[in-house]
Amino acid sequence: MRTILAITTLLMLLAGCSKHAEDTGSPQPKVEGDSITFPAGSSELGSINSMTITLQPVPATHLNGRITWDEDRTVRIYTPFAGRVERILVHLGEKIRKGQALAVIASPDFGQAQADARRAESDFSLSEKNLARLRELEQHGVAARKELQAAEADYGRARAEFDRARKRLALYGATRDNVDQSYTLSSPIAGVVVEKNINPGQELRPDQMISSVPPQFVITDPATLWAQLDASENDLPLLRPGKPIVIHTPAYHDDFPAKVAAVSDFLDPITRTIKVRASLDNTHRSLKGEMYITADVDADGESELLVPAKAVLFQGGEHFVFIDNGGGKYMRRHVKTGDVRQDRVEILEGLREGEKVVTEGSLMLQQTLRPARVQK
Repeated sequence: MRTILAITTLLMLLAGCSKHAEDTGSPQPKVEGDSITFPAGSSELGSINSMTITLQPVPATHLNGRITWDEDRTVRIYTPFAGRVERILVHLGEKIRKGQALAVIASPDFGQAQADARRAESDFSLSEKNLARLRELEQHGVAARKELQAAEADYGRARAEFDRARKRLALYGATRDNVDQSYTLSSPIAGVVVEKNINPGQELRPDQMISSVPPQFVITDPATLWAQLDASENDLPLLRPGKPIVIHTPAYHDDFPAKVAAVSDFLDPITRTIKVRASLDNTHRSLKGEMYITADVDADGESELLVPAKAVLFQGGEHFVFIDNGGGKYMRRHVKTGDVRQDRVEILEGLREGEKVVTEGSLMLQQTLRPARVQK
C-alpha cells in the first residue's frame, strides 16, 4: 500500500510539472472584446493569411430576352370585309412597297359599300339640281320660300351622305366607278411579308380580328428590331432610355450594339421582373424575330469591394470578417454583404479600400474568440 501511494504521488507531481511547462512554453493570445492579439512567435500566426482589399470595376449585368419585330414599323393586316379569297398576289419573305396589293377578295359586303357610294352620288346630284331649280323659281316669285328651305336641307343631307360613302371607299383604296364586289387587300407600309395566314378560296370575316385567329398578313421592316429583356429590381439603377447595351446570341460570336428605348413602370406580378425594350439596327439582316438573346448592361464605371467568400463568416444572422491590423492583431468586424460573384462577395458596408482582410484562418480566429467570450 505504501508503494502504491508513493507511485501515485510521483505521477501527480510529474503531470503538474508537464502542464506548467506547457503553459509557460506556449503563451496564449490576448482577447479583448472583438480583438485578438497573438504574442510574437505564436505558432497560430503561420496558418493565417491576409490580403489587401482594393476597389474592383463592377462587371456588366446580364439580362435574358428575345428578339421581336419593331412594332412602330410593323402592321398586322385583317380584311375589313367578309368574303372569299380569289387570288394571293405576294409570297412569304417578299419585299413590297407601300400600297402594294396583297390579295383579292370577292366580297358582297364590299359590293354593298360600292353600291351605297353610287346611290349617294346619284342622290347628291339630284338634290343639287333640284336646289338650283328652286332657287331660280324663288327669285322669280314662283316657288315659296318654304320649298327652297326644304330643298337646301335635302341638299345638305345628300352631300353629307355622299362625302361619307366616298371617303369610306377611299379609306379602303377603292373607287366608285363600278360595282364589281372585288376588294383588294393592300399594305399600308413598305416592308417584308414575314407572316402569311391566307389560302385561295378561304372564307374571311372581319370579326376574326377580335378572336384568336392570326392576321392574314404581317408586314414589317426587319432593318430595325426590338429586344425584349427581363430585368430585376436591382438592375433598375443601371437602366435608362438611351443607354447603350450589347446584345449576344448563340447563333453568332459577334456583338450587336443596341440602345434602351423604354423601361416598364411595373413589375410582372408572377415573375417579379421588369420588361425592358431596346432598339437595335439589323440592316445586315443577321438577326431574326423570336431569337433568344442575352444583353450586357454596363455598370457606368462603378467600383465595388470584393472579398473571397471564405473570408466572410455568418453568425447570428449577421456577416463578419477579420481585419488584420498587423503585429499579430486581428479585429472582428460586422459587414453588410451584397451580390455574390463566383467565389467573391460584394461588401456594401463595414470595409474600406486598403484594409487587410483575413482570407485563411478565419475559423480558427472565430474559435479563439468564442471561448474567451463564453468564459467571460
